[in-house]
Amino acid sequence: MAKCNEIESYLNTLLGVDRFNDYGPNGLQVEGRAELRRIVSGVTASLALIDSAIADGADAIVVHHGLFWRGQDGRLVGWLGERVRRLMAHGVNLFAYHLPQDAHPELGNNAQFGRRLGLVADAHFGEQALGFAAPAGDAASLAALAARVEGALDRAPLVLPGDGRALARIGWCTGGAQGYFEAAIGAGVDAFLTGEVSESQAHLARETGVAFLACGHHATECFGAPALAAHVAERFGLEHRFIEVANPA
Repeated sequence: MAKCNEIESYLNTLLGVDRFNDYGPNGLQVEGRAELRRIVSGVTASLALIDSAIADGADAIVVHHGLFWRGQDGRLVGWLGERVRRLMAHGVNLFAYHLPQDAHPELGNNAQFGRRLGLVADAHFGEQALGFAAPAGDAASLAALAARVEGALDRAPLVLPGDGRALARIGWCTGGAQGYFEAAIGAGVDAFLTGEVSESQAHLARETGVAFLACGHHATECFGAPALAAHVAERFGLEHRFIEVANPA
């Protein structure tokens, strides 16, 4: 058993939340019971995850995508009101960490995704240094890199091949980081991986020769929340379970 406020303080310090200019609040977003025995982790605080966590007997949920974002309406009505109502009715705490979770060098989405591809970052790029870059190692061809992604995520990436060059350095940033492509090119990578693609990245890949792989927003961010929650569970003597809510995006 552990106190909720102790876990929040630990997580905020571990992830250095004060260092980030984020799109929403990091930390405890919905307060529930004061003492925790069991936590569930997931990617997004959807109603499906919340209901599954309640059925699992969770005292807290740890997610990457929380409930509150800059610029949204903010009224607790409709779908947002229903999610909050379920959490509060059952006394379940909701912890959400967005950019701080992406950036953590061991437990974050980028570090965990890179580990599954056999990549260990030695440099960073982009806004708030969220982009990771590493030597390609054994993934020195685009075909080998795409196969490694498919093996790690159980889905084939969308590949924009660039000029087909051999890969010396690879850059990546999980989720919706297609806007980091230019920064990755500037950092000298030969291929860039993220979750989503927009129209402009196809032209940049052709014109610069740097390959772009869109691997799935949800798929690339399935690893940070469970790694973080498992770490907390071990440190505080809690039970932990990751619940996957499938999402093709």
